[in-house]
Amino acid sequence: MPSNATAAPESPLLARARRTQAWGLGLLAVAGLLWAWFAVLLVTPYGEDGDECPALIASEYAHADDCVEARDWPLLVALLGGSVPCAALGAGLSASGGAQRRLAEHLDTAPRA
Repeated sequence: MPSNATAAPESPLLARARRTQAWGLGLLAVAGLLWAWFAVLLVTPYGEDGDECPALIASEYAHADDCVEARDWPLLVALLGGSVPCAALGAGLSASGGAQRRLAEHLDTAPRA
């Protein structure tokens, strides 16, 4: 049976804290997807025109010159380099939002003088 009592509106500080924490978790998810994409490229075989080169992580370091030239190294570096700021900013926003959320919840439940 629904009650007639309405819930108290959410404080602006709590709403901003939840939004900040959500942005942080979203950026951490983006960083995780970039790391996963990097890992897939690292463990899958590659090549062009039917020449199959072994995966980078599963082969020895001595690659044939055509295999080294066929690998898209700038993409791998860009994926790894792009994930670092996403992870750092996401961790900071998530931690900051969590602290703000705890403070807002404490202020909402603290008795007023």
